Amino acid sequence: MVVDDHFVVRMGLAATINVEPDMLVVAEAEDGPQAIARFRLQRPDITLMDLRLPGMNGVETTRAIRKEFPQARIIVLSTYDGDEAIFRALQAGAQAYLLKTTLHQDLLKAIRAVHAGKKHITPEIAERLAERMPDSNLSGREIEVLELIAKGMSNRQIADALFITEGTVKFHVINILTKLGANDRTMAVTTALQRGIIFLS
Repeated sequence: MVVDDHFVVRMGLAATINVEPDMLVVAEAEDGPQAIARFRLQRPDITLMDLRLPGMNGVETTRAIRKEFPQARIIVLSTYDGDEAIFRALQAGAQAYLLKTTLHQDLLKAIRAVHAGKKHITPEIAERLAERMPDSNLSGREIEVLELIAKGMSNRQIADALFITEGTVKFHVINILTKLGANDRTMAVTTALQRGIIFLS
């Protein structure tokens, strides 16, 4: 199954896969809920998952599918090479993480490896994981606050949106800046986007 919100990307992947004698794309999906529904219906051997999906992102979708189907084999195929994006995808249960710049033959090799029950981590991806900063895990609430900062909201607006006090928002902002090693809100957002902690929808 190919999960990507861009029709042209899905067509390209399907064309690459369907010419292989031992492979066939049995389903396509353009967002998370659709991917889960199609997975239930088709039970594909391998799912190629984009991270940047509208609404429910690829990490959440991967986690949901793996929770319901622990044997699901998922390969994340993304434009993001940030250490946190990779870490979160693998933590959610993906068996491989590939960049969309991956050559066709390397993609097919990864599909066959994951189908055989192996994990597939390229040297580049392993290097990114090794670079991952310790103690930089943001809590779920901190990520929510950061996503709203990225949308240009003030502390007061964030407090109203999350039904918390402005003081609590300030506390979260200080923690976010500390964990990301950022001097200000703009730097925190830029760092988070580069590392794949948050995605702009």
